[in-house]
Amino acid sequence: MRPLAVIGNVNVDLILGPAAPWPKAGTEIRVDHDELRVGGSAGNSALAWQALGIEFEIAANIGSDQFGRWLAEAFGHRSKNWPVRPEKTTLSVGITHPDGERTFFTTTGHLPRFSLADVFAVIDGERLRGGYALLCGGFLTDDLASEYDAFFDWADGHDIIVALDTGWPLDGWTEKNCAAARAWLSRSGIALLNEVETTTLAGIADPVEAAREVRSHMPEGAIIVVKRGPDGAIAIGPDGLPASATAPVVKVVDTIGAGDVFNAGFLAALADGKPLASCLAAGTQVASRAISTLPRSYGEPSAPQEPMS
Repeated sequence: MRPLAVIGNVNVDLILGPAAPWPKAGTEIRVDHDELRVGGSAGNSALAWQALGIEFEIAANIGSDQFGRWLAEAFGHRSKNWPVRPEKTTLSVGITHPDGERTFFTTTGHLPRFSLADVFAVIDGERLRGGYALLCGGFLTDDLASEYDAFFDWADGHDIIVALDTGWPLDGWTEKNCAAARAWLSRSGIALLNEVETTTLAGIADPVEAAREVRSHMPEGAIIVVKRGPDGAIAIGPDGLPASATAPVVKVVDTIGAGDVFNAGFLAALADGKPLASCLAAGTQVASRAISTLPRSYGEPSAPQEPMS
């Protein structure tokens, strides 16, 4: 199995809900569910790998408060070299709605100060050589995003394939943000996007044609994946041929981090040499289980693996 790493945003999520209708200012409502858990795109993917028994590394930073220490504890030895920033740890409060959707309120916190030096404090290029690096949270990790060119150069030099999840920009898909995402994708071997992100970046309404358009600006042999929620996922592979997977019908409890969990399942299968359609199926299955279980479950751990040397 090829080595795996995830690089990006790890923060605290406080999930509350469901809330309907949205309360008026100055009022108070009671909700049935609350959960304090590790969050952020990188954190969500890493939690899935950890639960499934997948060997991986994770590069992140934390704030210098009790929340930062709590995040580090969640990942044990994998967090021992995480840099500690003087800022407070980034906190996201997620309010869920009866239809499974959610609204986030996120503090600035420590995430913008995550840097390339922080990545190198954790990830060794030779240890990850020939593997996959899941890169996420680009619109939240300002310092690292400003050094993405150097990161891609480093990845290329170690034969590391970058799997990019752009995430959703806080100020929306402005032309500036679209241009930044397209530049990142032009250096990425794998794109992991949702349907709206794909069609927005391509300027094409049909998701398959939009995927082809985005992929045409990526390196030769790239893979683009379009995550479509209850409609499963589609992909255009290195050979230019499409693949797809349907999602099982489940009762949705909490969709927060569904795409990140999909990323984890998909990349684990890809690193294990599975065909593209099987990788899509693995991603949809683990994500569907995660969004339909409380407490959240990801499925059965895989067989023990040899650790990365």
